[in-house]
Amino acid sequence: MSSRLQELDKRWSSRARVPEEPGFQRNLFAILAHSGDSWFWVLGLAILWLAGDAFWKEWALTLMVGIAVTAVIVMIAKFTIRRQRPEGDFGGIYRKTDPHSFPSGHAARGGAIAAIGLVLGPLWLGILLAVWAPLMAFSRVRMGLHYVSDILGGAVIGVTIGFLVARFF
Repeated sequence: MSSRLQELDKRWSSRARVPEEPGFQRNLFAILAHSGDSWFWVLGLAILWLAGDAFWKEWALTLMVGIAVTAVIVMIAKFTIRRQRPEGDFGGIYRKTDPHSFPSGHAARGGAIAAIGLVLGPLWLGILLAVWAPLMAFSRVRMGLHYVSDILGGAVIGVTIGFLVARFF
């Protein structure tokens, strides 16, 4: 990425951040930022698989495969590119376990989940996931964990993988 584009990316990302002071807006974006955590989705899908009928079992399994494939590709990209996260205090667990920001794993996961939901899920759920995914991804920028380009790159990866996994199944 050229230095001019990097500066523009940093400027846009910095302007998008919510203030560090506690408040409703910060709490809302923190919840949205965490709503894309992998443990949350794997646990929820495991429960859905255990409790659901044949349709929901297959749907949950397909999402788990999509999440796993996305995670592998994102981690390979992150440890190849090694872009450092923006400075900040929020998300200490992410900063310690995964110091690299590009591409955003949350945005990729959200993109894959939304794509699979749109192709294989009931329409209402696909639409709900398609609205949730970009809100969750952008909240990662708002909370200072990613740059705008991180979530755009992650979303492209996730949506691509999601559609491929949905087509395979």
